[in-house]
Amino acid sequence: MIASLTTPKRVTRSILMIAALGALSACAGQPQQYAPPTQSSKTVPAIYQAREDDGKEIKAINPAYLVERNRRQIVPYHGPEAVGTIVIDPYARFLYYITAPGKAERYGVAVGREGKGFAGTAEIKRKQEYPSWTPTQNMIKEDPDLYGPLKDGLPGGLDNPLGARALYLYKNGKDTYYRIHGTMDPSSIGRATSAGCIRLFNQDIIDLFNKVPLDTPVKVRNREESLEMEGPVVQLHSGYVVSAYNQVAINADEEAYKAGRIPDQSKVEQEQHQASVALAEQVGGSGENARSSVDCSYDGTGTCSDIGTMNN
Repeated sequence: MIASLTTPKRVTRSILMIAALGALSACAGQPQQYAPPTQSSKTVPAIYQAREDDGKEIKAINPAYLVERNRRQIVPYHGPEAVGTIVIDPYARFLYYITAPGKAERYGVAVGREGKGFAGTAEIKRKQEYPSWTPTQNMIKEDPDLYGPLKDGLPGGLDNPLGARALYLYKNGKDTYYRIHGTMDPSSIGRATSAGCIRLFNQDIIDLFNKVPLDTPVKVRNREESLEMEGPVVQLHSGYVVSAYNQVAINADEEAYKAGRIPDQSKVEQEQHQASVALAEQVGGSGENARSSVDCSYDGTGTCSDIGTMNN
């Protein structure tokens, strides 16, 4: 669905999405906001530059968000999983796609509390370009002020919580409600979010989406497996994680926090929620919802054809 950003309904929806929402079904929440960086995109690696995708312009990733742990890169891999497997470590905030024996492509991810609610094995049984988003009944029950007005969902697009692509994990033929998807908030990558599953930069989810076929096996590590493979990590006040042995980074972060250069994220989330509730009421009354967009299964070849709207 392509619409002018100058229309009042679209502007209202864009403001809300930037301010508040998270992800599909059980994977939904609010992206945290951080101080906007000022670096020029001229220093952004080619894989993170702006691009056109299905008539939409995906913006370049600001280099301030491309910390070493966030950048897509080929790394040694010594886990027991087979080539062709996706391995998610929600504690170290990495996603690996094993490309050869002893080698994997590593992506930085953002993780919400639902991203730690599932561990074990699953398979990708559905792939979606620009998926729509609809809150579940549990979400509406838990936070009726925010999600009640959005019960009809929102159409797919770059201002949608799921971003440019989504991969859906199933186990024994049943939806796990665990998603790997893009984001409309690139500042969140590498950090924890108040809710949600596993999100990547839009450039990265498009790359992964194009590489992995349906039925790709996925392994989600539990905490013990993460400690064994990655070692202990520490979350900084900035929201990123580093090795627990990286005392230089830990000390620098603590000094910045004490100096007031890093905001208290609990206060940021509280303010976001209050603003989001007010904006959700506006969007809920706008008449723009997920029923106006195409939502279809996609096997990774050709184009996403209109096979009718599916229930998320």
